[in-house]
Amino acid sequence: MAMTLAIVGTGVIGAGWAARALAHGLDVVAYDPGPDAEAKLRAAVDNAWGALERSGLAPGADRKRLSFAASVAEAVGKADFIQENAPEREELKQDLLAEIDAAAPAGAVIASSTSGLLPSRLQARMQRPGRLVVGHPFNPVYLLPLVEVLGGKATSPEAVETAKAFYASIGMRPLHVRVEIEGFVADRLMEALWREALWLVNDGVATTEEIDAAVVYGCGLRWSLMGTFLTFHLAGGEGGMRHMLHQFGPALKLPWTKLVAPELTEELIDRVADGCEHQAAGRPIKELERRRDDFLIEVMALAKKYWPEAEGLEGRI
Repeated sequence: MAMTLAIVGTGVIGAGWAARALAHGLDVVAYDPGPDAEAKLRAAVDNAWGALERSGLAPGADRKRLSFAASVAEAVGKADFIQENAPEREELKQDLLAEIDAAAPAGAVIASSTSGLLPSRLQARMQRPGRLVVGHPFNPVYLLPLVEVLGGKATSPEAVETAKAFYASIGMRPLHVRVEIEGFVADRLMEALWREALWLVNDGVATTEEIDAAVVYGCGLRWSLMGTFLTFHLAGGEGGMRHMLHQFGPALKLPWTKLVAPELTEELIDRVADGCEHQAAGRPIKELERRRDDFLIEVMALAKKYWPEAEGLEGRI
């Protein structure tokens, strides 16, 4: 029997979920109240489909298995799993999740794609809060495997395990965030780099293009395999991380970073936006997305040969 995923909210993230699920042979029922939402969703899925074909479709994968509902209740009424993707406004999500909860089958897990809101607060208005989890993906959802999974104070352990199993079934790597914390794990790391990058632009140290080059041709290549800690472990030579910390630890007290974000003045916004437009060189977003997807498919095909699961070291990086 085919599994049905309900998608509520079909922006960039919701469309990415839809494309991934369809590529893995699921039925997808979607809802979004925005103007031309269905047409935009189908266009987004079409734009992603070429990349998904190259990365490999599961048996039964078919864009025709996508349908668009006229209401939240219609979308979730027969769903096996529900993914909410509304804008990052807490009250909006609380109301929407309560509406989903009232209409969804009793056994369906409800997941929110929020990138930082706490599930304990999101489930506050639900009649059955035990089935609410956060399932935070990364863009493009249809290619990147990481999904952060965490529950709130009322979430049942079974809901978390069900969510992890579902995400794994559609080719994702669930990361169970065991402590409820704003921003979870990955976004807190990215936010630190983002704030520092804004300061470098704000202070006239580097352009957006130069900062991106520092990541693309340097640390980014290492991070795609080893992440932060194992990279520094190697930096310590034969002594590993312990030697690295003793040798370079004192530098942590030096004023190398500014983790408080700079004021987003119009001047800074212009410099950042103009820099990005220069980097884009007139190429439209859809073209840049396809270029990114082509790259990700090739680099992930290489990385998978070296990821821990390929060596029987699941859970280790």
